[in-house]
Amino acid sequence: MVSQRCIDETTYFNQETRTCIPCERKAGFEVYPNCGRSDDGGVHSDTFRECPSNTFNDGTFDKCRTCSPCPIGLFELKPCNSTSDTVCQEERSTAATLSDPATTFAPSSSTAAATQKYSTHSLPEGGSVPNAALWAVPITIIVFIMLAAAICALKMKKKRGLCKSVFYRRRMSYKNEGFSPISSSGTNTEALEDILNSQILSAPLHAVLDDLDVLEELVILLDPDTQGIKSTKHLASHCSFPSTWITYTYSMKDSKSPLKAVLEAVTSKQPDWTVGHLANLLRQMGRNDAITVLAKLRPGSNVGYI
Repeated sequence: MVSQRCIDETTYFNQETRTCIPCERKAGFEVYPNCGRSDDGGVHSDTFRECPSNTFNDGTFDKCRTCSPCPIGLFELKPCNSTSDTVCQEERSTAATLSDPATTFAPSSSTAAATQKYSTHSLPEGGSVPNAALWAVPITIIVFIMLAAAICALKMKKKRGLCKSVFYRRRMSYKNEGFSPISSSGTNTEALEDILNSQILSAPLHAVLDDLDVLEELVILLDPDTQGIKSTKHLASHCSFPSTWITYTYSMKDSKSPLKAVLEAVTSKQPDWTVGHLANLLRQMGRNDAITVLAKLRPGSNVGYI
């Protein structure tokens, strides 16, 4: 800061008007403090300097902004450059039959939650939403509802009670209403108790994550996407995760197990779930082999429960 009269470093002191005047803005650049000018009219540096790496300025800001990452479930359509932020696009659901163009999103860098924006450029400070963005919001909502209805119709014959969760609103984190309650018959409960003792059935679901040996066996059994055998994808669907999230999780399979990602998400938003909840879902999927693995959990050891 080179000015003693202008506290705001995005302004400079004008000798003629005797007031502080805002610096000019330039796309791909940010202004030097006080535009590089001193109070007596002297120039100490250039007015602008280029945006550093991984930042941008579309000409509406004084300072360069940090490039935004794409939220989970979206992929990068256009990378960030010095004059525009990252442009993200929503993955199209495989169950959708509509042929309208895919909606694009520009993530916001102002919040850690990476809130979706319905425009492909940043808005000017203090400006109004462009007309295109005003239309994009209701159109996107209508399209999403239509896709959700189509998915609901396809699943109606196989499962009841999941249609409500299809309208789960997408966010970076998962809301409690995104999980459907488990309903199992008394017969299934009796059958599970023949395999799993009461301590295991009542243990918190996080016990599965804590027991690395059991978790590894479940990953080997459930993560492979084999035709005709229900896998982690089906387990995630039973927990009402959106298909876009499931697809994204499997795309990251080389770095993290999809099953571990599902269990971590469920325990985070449903801390009251127990191993019994998981066992009931596995029973519905016909995966008694995975239920047998749960019997190896060790009550009273370091699996995280007593």
